[in-house]
Amino acid sequence: MAGNTFGNAFQVTTFGESHGEALGCVIDGCPAGISLDSKDIQKELDRRKPGQSCVTTPRKESDKVEILSGVFEGKTTGSPIALLIRNENQKSGDYFKLKDVFRPSHADFTWLAKFGIRDYRGGGRASGRETVARVAAGAVAQKILDREKVQILAYAESIGEVFAEKFNSGVIEKNPVRCADALAAKEMEKAILAAQRDGDSLGGVIGIIVKNTPAGLGEPVFRKADALLAQALMSIGAVKGVEFGDGFALAEMRGSEANDVFISNGKKITKKTNLSGGILGGITDGDEIIIRCAVKPTASISKLQETVDIRGKAKKISITGRHDACIIPRVIPVAEAMVRITLADLLLQSRCNRV
Repeated sequence: MAGNTFGNAFQVTTFGESHGEALGCVIDGCPAGISLDSKDIQKELDRRKPGQSCVTTPRKESDKVEILSGVFEGKTTGSPIALLIRNENQKSGDYFKLKDVFRPSHADFTWLAKFGIRDYRGGGRASGRETVARVAAGAVAQKILDREKVQILAYAESIGEVFAEKFNSGVIEKNPVRCADALAAKEMEKAILAAQRDGDSLGGVIGIIVKNTPAGLGEPVFRKADALLAQALMSIGAVKGVEFGDGFALAEMRGSEANDVFISNGKKITKKTNLSGGILGGITDGDEIIIRCAVKPTASISKLQETVDIRGKAKKISITGRHDACIIPRVIPVAEAMVRITLADLLLQSRCNRV
């Protein structure tokens, strides 16, 4: 069963490879009558595209989106929306010497084991470049969420051993690492550049806050909101862990400490705390959804590493080419996109739950 489609009511299928002609997506299930312009999509693609700063890959791509179908006179028609982003700056020759070698912590070995063939040019479909299509789809999903005033905000909570101590959402897009702490952002940037000089890389943690989420989103029992959000975020190649609210810290508490107590102000029922991260029983409770994602260090590093080739012969490799020493800044728009797609899907599905 193919794994290139995500969603139920709002369904996204992505296509394309890192060094192919183009990447893109087909969105099925988007309601008709929603205002949509290429500018709505482009502004999000510009946040993800390479070559933005000294801490990202120097690969230059305009990532200009083309709307091929599903939009007429500035509004969605209800038919499938096809979006295309052409590759313009591939350097496939950088990968020729690695075509028979398994890069450590990449999908080279597993892809070959599954399909018996692999695209060695930048990892093909296993490349992080595939996420450009997700960001495009996420921009369309946000147009649906805008009607409910749902806002998704992601930021760098930590990079390597540098942790943010403060939170100011106004500075996130004003520093190259997208941290909500201006002082920590400078230290994060230094840490990335130091790793880059060493031929190495860094990972970190992304924080995500979802505001104005309607209560009641999520489908028991196998399509719970947190289960689908976890799946969506874990589908991003470098994400290795996801937690909601206080997550793993809840395992160290007693029930009396971990429970979110309900209160009422006479007009609205709310909670004293939000340790569960805005989701109870797999259904959103109307509070902020709080998520944290652990992102591993970039696997492509120039530091000499041991591996084997397709014949099992020991090799030592240094991966050259254009790679991010830390992908956190560029994963942030992707994480936001996957949350948008998931919530738009659940929002549209929720309209079928009551008469």
